[in-house]
Amino acid sequence: MMIDLPPNSPAVNELDPIRFTRQLCEIESTTYHEGAVGDFLADFLGARGWAVEKTPVEQPKENAGGGPRWNVYAGVAGERPDLVFSTHMDTVPPYIHFNEDEEFLYGRGVCDAKGILAAQVAAAEALRAAGFRVGMLFVSGEERDSAGAIAANLASKGSRFLINGEPTDNRLALASKGALRAAFKSTGKMAHSAYPELGESAVHKLIEVLARVLAMPLRELEGIGPSTLNIGQIHGGHAPNVIADKAEAQVLVRTVTDSGPVRAQLTALAGDLAEVEFTLDTPFVRLRAVEGLPTMIAKFSTDIPQLSNWGEPLLLGPGSIHVAHTPFEKLAKKELLEAVELYIKVGKQLLG
Repeated sequence: MMIDLPPNSPAVNELDPIRFTRQLCEIESTTYHEGAVGDFLADFLGARGWAVEKTPVEQPKENAGGGPRWNVYAGVAGERPDLVFSTHMDTVPPYIHFNEDEEFLYGRGVCDAKGILAAQVAAAEALRAAGFRVGMLFVSGEERDSAGAIAANLASKGSRFLINGEPTDNRLALASKGALRAAFKSTGKMAHSAYPELGESAVHKLIEVLARVLAMPLRELEGIGPSTLNIGQIHGGHAPNVIADKAEAQVLVRTVTDSGPVRAQLTALAGDLAEVEFTLDTPFVRLRAVEGLPTMIAKFSTDIPQLSNWGEPLLLGPGSIHVAHTPFEKLAKKELLEAVELYIKVGKQLLG
């Protein structure tokens, strides 16, 4: 989509990242429901002199008919970017309404990752005005399966560098853990609970498997730390007085090495008590440092492994991962404004 407003037009006023974060957070965009925020963002950036491309992202089968969802790319028409800023538009559920006080922004997405998105847009506009070749890529689905990033990787713009935004307390991440998601599914035979000998409990089978999973040793990497494991969801059965014929659990392992041995370990632990389906496998990655910037190790995974065609990656953003995905998500206004300057500084160091 081409726009008529030239990139350096005086009609394009300086962006207020705090106000822009508020506008983004007032649009509910939990994963699979990114359509409205993508529409808003495409229109907003187009009006500010960017050439915008809005690309559909497919809904999963279980959410067929759930409405449109998008990736949004913004750049300068006819120009290959040297640097692309990227983060995600989706948030985890539930949606939490935005509010603020003198010091903080509150609500779903303020730090993961709509405040980051606002800071990246402000930084990209400053770098564009200074003559640097920059673009922006905002994707759907990061919080679930990286569907947007996977689709975007097929349409790279040939950039040299990618700055991916996640909450790192404005510190540059030297590594990011991988994520291996496994679904354990047990089956049995339904019966009256007074006569358990006539049935076969899928729930009992699943509990035995999960006990083994919780006891499994987790691999560790020097300088990075250990892998971690979480059983995030359990579903099964019909009623307390019915022997369960189906049960399922969702397990997520944050990996620090190749996932192959972990997959084999989980499959072996399931034995003949459950089937295992691996629904996500994001690898562990090491990342570059930039002179003069504080660093950290990200214990979470990101879209970076799925955006390998977008240039050498860096991971940096305002906000604390400790409050992301919680009812108490917040972002300091001061930190958000500092992130804009930090993104500009890193961009100039990479391209200068």
